[in-house]
Amino acid sequence: MYCSRILGVCVFASVAILVAPAYVIAQSTADKVEQKAKGAAEDAKTGISDSWVTAKTKIALYADDRIKGGQVAVETVKGAVSLRGKVDSDDAKAAAASIAQAVDGVKSVRNDLQVVPAEDRKVIDASDTYITRQVEDRLAKDAQLKKVDVRTDGGAVILTGAVTSIGASARASELARGVPGVRMVKNELTYK
Repeated sequence: MYCSRILGVCVFASVAILVAPAYVIAQSTADKVEQKAKGAAEDAKTGISDSWVTAKTKIALYADDRIKGGQVAVETVKGAVSLRGKVDSDDAKAAAASIAQAVDGVKSVRNDLQVVPAEDRKVIDASDTYITRQVEDRLAKDAQLKKVDVRTDGGAVILTGAVTSIGASARASELARGVPGVRMVKNELTYK
């Protein structure tokens, strides 16, 4: 009887010794997988946040008549916004930085804009009807923007309707601002 108890204790101890490392390894692997998932989620969150900040900054720049938003390229990395391109004056350059800094989620602004006087640029005076038609033609080429309504008043383009994302909204502003004769873009698009 005593021998069977000792044998039982030895078997139990052997099983415990064999199972414990397997449990520790499984737990360690589960922890590593969980950490990788959290890291991937943070990376995705940063990408979405940067995309969001870039789109909101572009929309804000297109909406301001001091700046020709199409002249300004916006890039965001971890909340740091970089502005590149050419603007008409030092005031426009300063306004672009100020507008970008005011956007939610912007941590810093790097203003690499170059000042090129308006006299040095080709100016095209276009009628509101011509501008509206040109903007509609550009938007019609993008499947996400076909249902955007366009109205022009004194060179100011107003975009209304619904789009699928903030990125599509920013793209609509960008396309509209690229039309010669557009003074400013007011983006009133909604998105889901």
